[in-house]
Amino acid sequence: MTFITATDRYIFRLVIVPMVGVFVLAASLLMLEKMLSLFEFVSTEGGPIGVVFRMLGNLVPEYASLAIPLGLMLGILFAFRKLATSSELDVFRAVGLSYTRLLRVPYLITFVLLSVNFAIVGYLQPLARYGYEELEFELRSGALGAAIEVGEFVTIEDRVALRIEESRDQGRELSGIFARIAEPGGQVLSISAREGRFLANREDRNTIILRLSDGTSVQDIPGQNSRVVSFSRMDLPIDLPAIERFRERGAGDVSREYLLPELLAIGWSDETPRAERADTRADFNYRMVEVVMMLMLPLLAVSLAIPPKRSTSALGVFVSIVMVVAYHKVNQYGASIAALGRVDPLLALWGPFLVFGLLIVWMYYQVAFVPGGQAIGALETAYAKVTRLFGRLLKRGRLLSSARQRAERRRLERAEALPEGAASAV
Repeated sequence: MTFITATDRYIFRLVIVPMVGVFVLAASLLMLEKMLSLFEFVSTEGGPIGVVFRMLGNLVPEYASLAIPLGLMLGILFAFRKLATSSELDVFRAVGLSYTRLLRVPYLITFVLLSVNFAIVGYLQPLARYGYEELEFELRSGALGAAIEVGEFVTIEDRVALRIEESRDQGRELSGIFARIAEPGGQVLSISAREGRFLANREDRNTIILRLSDGTSVQDIPGQNSRVVSFSRMDLPIDLPAIERFRERGAGDVSREYLLPELLAIGWSDETPRAERADTRADFNYRMVEVVMMLMLPLLAVSLAIPPKRSTSALGVFVSIVMVVAYHKVNQYGASIAALGRVDPLLALWGPFLVFGLLIVWMYYQVAFVPGGQAIGALETAYAKVTRLFGRLLKRGRLLSSARQRAERRRLERAEALPEGAASAV
């Protein structure tokens, strides 16, 4: 007797297709929403467009940690819902396959995805979050090569003011250039040129060369006459502003950038300050409780996948999404108050996990071991009543609309049948 039977392979196909679809859809929607704001941010800072996709790449682990549990739960839910609505589930139960036996393959998939999600939230996500913050810092500081805005004055090191009218070749070739340089002692050098080009300085990387062509320079010296010089070519050295180095990973009380072993070492060390210890412990427990909760998702999916007999209600799909999102928000709130040291992380995070887990176990017991049991039977009944009432109201509205239309047609037909004077009177 093989461990994986034909029934298991069939269930695997039913689970894996919607699971992958939900994962791709959820991750894509999250990334598309973030992409719009990133394009706006990068364009405002004047950075290259390619940095948008680098920042999105660093957000993939965070979105994957949210989309994996959702895809797992909905994949199992849709698979068992299809089995229930097509009466295949009744056939499996009749030949002695219980719900627990049918969950063998879903739990194998769960263990694999749990391991993947553990690696993401414990190791990959902190590094990716730090990379995202570093890219954002470099973009704000100009380390990524922010472009010079056309038609606007750009101040460099508080002594050079630069304005250009046209930019080509990604900012390397410039036209219509005006530069004003403040020298020590009150001297001011004003330069206008037809064309210009930025060149690297091999001797000093902190200085770039702006090579100007066909221009005029005016040197104003206090107490002396101005000197006007025309030139065909001039090399203008420009000192680049000093770029501040980005902070170390985890500096500034950013516990989310620590790996799990680092959180353990910091959070349970007597040398760690109390505030930082509370923050790291809260973050460690938050990551662990989010991963462990995946073990309960197959039971929740099966509990909400089975509609009442002779019903195709999809209320369970809606309830499952609401429950998972609500639990995630509760965990976020619990982690925030635990990080402040107001509540112990075990109570703030594992308390809701225990309550939610017991609720799921009770729901699964009602479906799997109580004859005719329903996990959300009361909600299904109320939903069916509301649906029937809404359907009757719509039907009544359509009947009234049809009656008014028939009455209007009869009135028009009578008006057409009467003589012209009598029709106008009508």
